[in-house]
Amino acid sequence: MVSKTREKLIEVARQLFVHKGLDNTTMNDIANASDKGRRTIYTYFKSKREIYNAVIERESDLRVSRLRGIAEDDSLQPVEKLKKFLTDRYQLSSISPSRTSSDSIRSMFSLDFKRVDRIRQLSYEKESALFKSILDEGVASGAFNQEQSSRLNHFMHRWLLLADWSSSAQFVQPEEAMAYWTDLIDFIVYGIQPHNQ
Repeated sequence: MVSKTREKLIEVARQLFVHKGLDNTTMNDIANASDKGRRTIYTYFKSKREIYNAVIERESDLRVSRLRGIAEDDSLQPVEKLKKFLTDRYQLSSISPSRTSSDSIRSMFSLDFKRVDRIRQLSYEKESALFKSILDEGVASGAFNQEQSSRLNHFMHRWLLLADWSSSAQFVQPEEAMAYWTDLIDFIVYGIQPHNQ
């Protein structure tokens, strides 16, 4: 199957990039490790750069797949959905984007901040769209105030950056950080709900 072969090539390339580094991995390395010929690789990818871009895209997709499940969960009410989305998003910042093992994308690009930032930017775009869909659902159902939801949506990108930064800060204990974010999430969710004035 075409997609299985492509996915295998992406996974093999990702593992090689982790262990050998992007610059030290060749198309021959990928062909040998995947038990495919170079011709097969070039059927799917024109260059190592294309494979790299596919790895980046897949890592970004894996990073947001859990959040997509929350946004699309019809069994959750908008308030519950928003709380779960924000909590899980913070927890995703605390671990590697798609895996907790040492061969994560973070080790792959440990000192290459441009590449890590590219994954984050792709993730932010996808996450922001999911976040907006939750807010829109909440506004439509009357669970969220439209004006406050609009303000929160505008602030979302900064919140994601703050979540990523604070989860990597070494001066805060994980339990303390989670307690802080739980309070902040409760504050955010309360703030966008309609209140009698």
